[in-house]
Amino acid sequence: MSSTVSTSREVLPPMRLGTLEPPHSQQSPVAFVQPQVNFTNDDETELLSVAWNQDYGCFAAGTSSGFRIYNCEPFKETFRRELKNGGFGIVEMLFRCNILALVGGGANSQYPPNKVMIWDDHQSRCIGEFSFRSDVRSVKLRRDRIVVVLERKIYVYNFLDLKLLHQIETLSNPKGLCCLSHHPNTSVLACPGLHGGQVRIEHFGLKVTKFISAHDSHIACLTLTMDGLLLATASVKGTLIRIFNTMDGTRLQEVRRGADRAEIYSIALSPNVQWLAVSSDKGTLHIFSLRVRVVGEDTSNHQTFGQGPGMVHQNSSSSLDALISPNTGANPSSSLSFMRGVLPKYFSSEWSFAQFHLPEATRYIAAFGARNTVVIVGMDGSFYRCSFDPVNGGEMVQQEYIRFLKAGKH
Repeated sequence: MSSTVSTSREVLPPMRLGTLEPPHSQQSPVAFVQPQVNFTNDDETELLSVAWNQDYGCFAAGTSSGFRIYNCEPFKETFRRELKNGGFGIVEMLFRCNILALVGGGANSQYPPNKVMIWDDHQSRCIGEFSFRSDVRSVKLRRDRIVVVLERKIYVYNFLDLKLLHQIETLSNPKGLCCLSHHPNTSVLACPGLHGGQVRIEHFGLKVTKFISAHDSHIACLTLTMDGLLLATASVKGTLIRIFNTMDGTRLQEVRRGADRAEIYSIALSPNVQWLAVSSDKGTLHIFSLRVRVVGEDTSNHQTFGQGPGMVHQNSSSSLDALISPNTGANPSSSLSFMRGVLPKYFSSEWSFAQFHLPEATRYIAAFGARNTVVIVGMDGSFYRCSFDPVNGGEMVQQEYIRFLKAGKH
């Protein structure tokens, strides 16, 4: 096995970040310095990474001098940690608690890129380490699991005792593509399979593995609903986004970002699975209306944002008609769609319902906020909040813009 695990002590239960106590005086195995009153000047700090937490209410920024945590609504910096030995290219939060996964990054970092440190900010110390023979591409956390993604392998560990539970072989995965469900009643993992365009779905609770042939070309981006029962994917072509039932692999809907090839930066599903957001290098954030609806619920109740994450029940695979509501025409489609049997798929695609324009040179990740809003974080250190009209769509309205950090080198 190409990994080693060490733990400094028993992993303690997480606490909320908002209830942090002063750090303990005991020496940490990792050379962190305590928070400083005079923080590092942002002009001297390089932004290395940004990543949402599991409920998209916060995001973590890995910098050349440590990491910072930001709350989205209202927007504010929750806290930061400044280091004396370098920064982090991966900072993964566990909801809003004191436990984070950290991987070194940046030109002068003394924290190796092949090591994952499980950091307890309440104790201000490292409580576990995972070392590998190759660089870590990403880390994903849920309350009971730690998932470490290498370029061709994924390791799944039990959070309580750090024991290895699963090893998954993948196609070359330099972006570290992987996502998890976060509902307590489901345990689902999605990652690239062993063939181009294939997605592997692990239903750990059911002990079921499902392979979905999602695209003809390699997977570029993927995401799951909170319960893991719906999957959205895009390929390296970046033109189509597809939504699948993870129980049986059935394609439920397909929407079109555009006609030209694009690099997809992020895909987000609203908690009520009514909307889908896509960001790309074309500088436009697209919002699509989804026809996947809650099983057994009245559709009028489904229009309210923020309902619980259990959108589709486990028995959904047995009745696909119940998963797809009639096409209301919310997403524009070609006027030539009546000829779809003769013309290419391009003419019958569903186009975006609402749009927001961004600078093309920057990588952005998007998520849904409350009350028909979308929050967007960029690698230029920018934060946007914009709103869309849920009835008429069209151009979105910018509600907030903040520069939280200077641009990185990405």
